[in-house]
Amino acid sequence: ASFPQLLFQNRRMFKMKLDKSLAFQVVNTIKDTCGQDINFIDKQGMIFASTNADRIGTFHTIGHKAAQTEQTIEVFSDDDFPGTQKGINMPLYYHGSFLAVIGITGEPDQVRQYVHLADRITHLLIREKELNRLSRSLEDKKHFVIDALIRNEIADPDYLDTCLSDLQVNPGTKKRLLIIQSPDGHNNSSSLEQKIIGLFGTLGITLYTFYYPNEYLAVLENSGKAALYQILADFTADCGALLSIAVGKKCQLFQLSLSYQSALTALKYCRSSENGIAFFDDMTLEILLSSISEQEKNAYLQKTISALSDEERNLLQTYFEANMSLLGTSQKLFLHKNTVQYKLNHIYQKCGLNPRVFKDAVLLYLALQL
Repeated sequence: ASFPQLLFQNRRMFKMKLDKSLAFQVVNTIKDTCGQDINFIDKQGMIFASTNADRIGTFHTIGHKAAQTEQTIEVFSDDDFPGTQKGINMPLYYHGSFLAVIGITGEPDQVRQYVHLADRITHLLIREKELNRLSRSLEDKKHFVIDALIRNEIADPDYLDTCLSDLQVNPGTKKRLLIIQSPDGHNNSSSLEQKIIGLFGTLGITLYTFYYPNEYLAVLENSGKAALYQILADFTADCGALLSIAVGKKCQLFQLSLSYQSALTALKYCRSSENGIAFFDDMTLEILLSSISEQEKNAYLQKTISALSDEERNLLQTYFEANMSLLGTSQKLFLHKNTVQYKLNHIYQKCGLNPRVFKDAVLLYLALQL
C-alpha cells in the first residue's frame, strides 16, 4: 500500500477534531489577512476560539443554528438576530464529519472569500496533523517490529503480522540486521540523520528504527555483499564521520535475533576495519575472541605481550602480516634482516614466547588481536 492508501486505511484510527490550538492558529491567520473578528463555534453553539477574547466561552445564536441545520447563514444586518452582528457563519467538515462553525464578522459580500479561505486553511492544517500522526504511527510500528524480533519476544503475533503487512515487509525472504552507530557528539545531527535515512532509501530499506542515543537498526533484504559493501563504503566516505557499521548474518525474519547478535559481534571490530565497516560473514577468529571477558582478556595479555613496547608490538604485527618472513618484515620496516632477527630474539627474552616458533607465534598473534 502507498502512503496515501495507508492514510485512508488508518483514518478510522484518528478521530480528528478541531482542537483549540489549531483553531486559534486559523483565526489569527485569517484575522491578519482580512482584519475582521473570527469565531470558531462548537455543535452546542459555544465559541471556543476567537480573535475577541471576551467572546470565548459565550453562546453564539446563529453559530448554533448553522451547526444544527448544517447550513451557511449570512447575516446582512446587526438587527436580524438578537445579539448577533452581520457576517457569515459556515459549518466546516472534514471527510464528512462536523468540525465546527466558523463565523466572520463583516459585510457578507466582503468577508465571504475569507470564510472559504479559513475552510481551506483548516483542512490543510488538519491534513498535516493527520499525516504527522500516521507517520508517527508507522514509526511506532517499525520500532515495535524490530524490537520484538531482535529480542525474540513476540507477545502479540497477530499484531506483529498486521504491522509487517502495513509496512510491506515480506516475512518469507531472508534478512540481515544492519547496525549504524554514530560517534559521540553526532547523535543529534539532523544532517547525519537525513544521510542515514537516505542510505536506507538507496538500499531499499523500509524497516528501520533509532535507538537513543546514537544507534540505527535496519532490516536488509539479503543482497550481494560486494555491492552492499561498496554502497556502505561510499556512504561513510561521504559522511566524513567516524561511523561504525556492522552487518549481521542472513537468517529468516523470525530469527532476526540471531542476525542481531552476530551484528553486535561484528560491531566490536568496526574500528579496526577499513572504513569502520564489518560483516559478520568475514569474521573467523574474531567470533571466538568476542566471547572473552575483559578479565580473561587482561589475564591473557599479562601472560603474553604486556611487557612489550609499542614498537615491539608493531614489529610483531608487521612480522605476522608478512607471514613470519624475516625478509618481508625487513622490507616493510626498512630494517636489515639481521636487525629484525635481533629484535625478535629480544622479544623472546622479554615475554618468554619465541615469535619464530609456530606455537608461540600463535599465542602472540592472538594477543595482538585482543
